[in-house]
Amino acid sequence: MAHRAVKLFFLLCALSYALVTIAGKSYYDVLQVPKGASDDQIKRAYRKLALKYHPDKNQGNEEANKKFAEISNAYETLSDGEKRKIYDAYGEEGLRQHMANGGGGGGMNMQNIFEQFFGGGGQSEEEEERIQKGDDVIVDLDATLEDLYMGGSMQVRLGILIYASNQQCEMLMSSIIVKVWREKNVIKPAPGKRRCNCRNEVYHRQIGPGMFQQMTEQVCDQCQNIKFEREGYSLTVDIEKGMQDGQEVVFYEDGEPKIDGEPGDLKFRIHTSPHDVFTRKGNDLHTTVTITLVQALVGFEKKIKLLDEHLVDIGSQGITKPKEVKKIKGEGMPLYASNKKGDLYVTFEVLFPNSLTQEQKTKIKEVLG
Repeated sequence: MAHRAVKLFFLLCALSYALVTIAGKSYYDVLQVPKGASDDQIKRAYRKLALKYHPDKNQGNEEANKKFAEISNAYETLSDGEKRKIYDAYGEEGLRQHMANGGGGGGMNMQNIFEQFFGGGGQSEEEEERIQKGDDVIVDLDATLEDLYMGGSMQVRLGILIYASNQQCEMLMSSIIVKVWREKNVIKPAPGKRRCNCRNEVYHRQIGPGMFQQMTEQVCDQCQNIKFEREGYSLTVDIEKGMQDGQEVVFYEDGEPKIDGEPGDLKFRIHTSPHDVFTRKGNDLHTTVTITLVQALVGFEKKIKLLDEHLVDIGSQGITKPKEVKKIKGEGMPLYASNKKGDLYVTFEVLFPNSLTQEQKTKIKEVLG
């Protein structure tokens, strides 16, 4: 009877696994590796994704935090030989039952996994240094203040920016879509074998009774020969509202390839183009408005268009002094990864007349004297 119950339990686990596989992503999908991936492939995939989605790099981004938790959970299972076997056979439900019955301990905190992998734990910086990386590719992207304020659409091909008209812009709530054509070297298999993964190994040679000499020898594996081919493909760059000068959008491992190592990264670095009306300082916008002497003395009604063309009242009912600055709260640039905005600062220049008639002088004296 007990034997039948065990068989029934594992059958239910297998069915649950099948349903999970159909309904959602497997741990292999989460780490973007094939089911037969080696331990080294799993480590490299976790390293890349954990750096990309770590909460410290994505503050306020709930989607990234969820992704980081998924990645850490998947890595905790697939990096453990026993857990991985159970997961492969019976899926998440089987793994949960195994853990509930006292197998494998109580699990790990996702931050602890990260710290152990990148320093302060089992994976040291020496292992990080042993992985050679190709060169990073840095592409400068010029964005207008309008782009960074309200979103727009632009295409990039071979380093040339082509802006769409306002009617053609693809407006989004929080980002600009940038379509990029990228060409790079891609490693392809070639006929023959090559020396690879070369390393120094130490061995001892006996040179006499009770006498040994320590020797170092370079040992290499035989790997498939390779060649570089140039390939082009499209990328979509998501530039979010409020990004600052120098802020980067990173595509991990899309840089230059490295033989027997990891590719570098492709980085799009944002630069804000000068604007005719507004100047950006951090999250604030600054502009200068010229008014007449009469307006400065008796007050005025005036509105200005902001970057999304909505109107802001900057009028005054009192006296406005030359170089006076008016602060309008919440009308500046959007804050990155936030619903808040900076402030708008308007500096007033007063336009004085070039000359006055004697009659005008007399009237001014009567009023102000």
